Amino acid sequence: MRRLLTVLAAGVPLAAAVCLPTASAETRDGSAAAPFACSAPSVKAPAGTEVESVTAVRQEGGTIIGTGALGGSVSGVPAYCEVTVTLTHPGDNDHARVRTWLPVSGWNGRFQGLGGAAYLAGDNGVGLGTAVKNGYAAVSTDAGVGDALDTSWALDSEGQVNTALLENFASRSQHEAAVVGKEVVDAIYGKRPAYSYFTGCSTGGRQGYMEAQRYPDDYDGILADAPAVNWDEFEVATLWPQVVMNNEKTYPSKCEFDAFTNAAVKACDSLDGVKDGLVNDPSRCDFDPRRLIGTKVVCEGRELTITAADAAVVRKIWDGPRTPSGKKLWYGVPVGADISALAGADPFQVPAAWVKLWVAKNPSLDLSTITYSQFTQLFKQSQAEYDKVIGTDDPDLSAFRKSGGKLLTWHGLADQYIPTQGTVHYREKVERELGGTKRVDDFYRLFLAPGTNHCGLNGADGSTDGLAALTAWVEHGKAPKTLPATLINADGQSVTRDLCTYPQVSRYKRYGDPAVASSFKCVSPSRH
Repeated sequence: MRRLLTVLAAGVPLAAAVCLPTASAETRDGSAAAPFACSAPSVKAPAGTEVESVTAVRQEGGTIIGTGALGGSVSGVPAYCEVTVTLTHPGDNDHARVRTWLPVSGWNGRFQGLGGAAYLAGDNGVGLGTAVKNGYAAVSTDAGVGDALDTSWALDSEGQVNTALLENFASRSQHEAAVVGKEVVDAIYGKRPAYSYFTGCSTGGRQGYMEAQRYPDDYDGILADAPAVNWDEFEVATLWPQVVMNNEKTYPSKCEFDAFTNAAVKACDSLDGVKDGLVNDPSRCDFDPRRLIGTKVVCEGRELTITAADAAVVRKIWDGPRTPSGKKLWYGVPVGADISALAGADPFQVPAAWVKLWVAKNPSLDLSTITYSQFTQLFKQSQAEYDKVIGTDDPDLSAFRKSGGKLLTWHGLADQYIPTQGTVHYREKVERELGGTKRVDDFYRLFLAPGTNHCGLNGADGSTDGLAALTAWVEHGKAPKTLPATLINADGQSVTRDLCTYPQVSRYKRYGDPAVASSFKCVSPSRH
């Protein structure tokens, strides 16, 4: 089952998706002996923690309804044992719940850790249920923090950043969940997992990269999609569309923004050799928004005329944040992505909370008054204070490579919340650090998905089975040359594509049905 779970909070879609990989793959070494006792095991506390409690409850499965803002559901879940271990870090007064779900029968010998979404550190039940349905024993942690848009934990009673909970959310709780989860599997089944995988998108994608960077022995394979790496930079950068509109005192409507996006997609569609409703390489799209000045757009029955001021706003949003002197700070909204997601009537809650609470430490900060120079100060302050805490952009993956781990990522080229170029930038840093494309491809592969929005290949505007590709790579040494996917083009039609291994791009062969993957080939950008 592949689904993108998005919540409408205050009328704004949440940049948070639960990644629900579908690979069930064959059982590794026969099912674990059944029936087994679903009883609270003895759990050794991970380093730096104390175990507060351990409980075990047999659940009959069926339909699992996702908790919190993300919601969602998964049906057909078999009976499972739910073991909950609550950890605390002495002196920090935190309480992190680690939940491990273990199939009563039909365990495939594998273990799956699940990441979170926005400010939710772990899974809301749907991912755990999906993993169990596919034969995995699975673990997730709440890191002692709240739901996806709950930031009540950010500041303590004195208005200072709660550094313990931020550290939980940023790194340590995810590692502790891996340690505890495997221990629980061993205690319940009488043997450790044959293979361990991590899956996540958005915040979950960032957590996957964090695992590869800081805890390279936790997982054999990591599927980390649309990863929120460079957190300290992009969380401030995604406030840029609001800053631009407020400083230019120009507020285009959603349908005006859509007119710019549609025109750009139309203009750059054929760069890959065929008009197919998809822009394969938005970074090469040089559509000038000023071409739409004077164009009439019908919005909710009213005819509006695109102005030079509208075009200037769009140009700045696509270009991305810059200092007042013109120095580029970060990447903008990709051409082809929904501009209104970040340029709506209200700021998107995730970056708004980051800037108010963690950077400015002022919950009542009026974001609408931020000038370009103040924005630059906030951006640099976020970098200085939080890069080492939650930036998750350390390019030295040599320990992960040495451990035999495999890292697989896809990222939508029309991601409206996390600029795709940030992930590309990180991958290029890894190549410089570790000796070039070929050496990095041995253990880390990136696939870019045309026309795909945030976490979109989980079912909202396309699908792919990244976990199946990852298990084949880890367990059988079959490195994925391409990632087969179903995409949705600009006309709303489903098309098949083989996503190319970065830096290759897809190009039409000049014959064949443009809706079919076999009509395209992967080529290096220099030949494109």
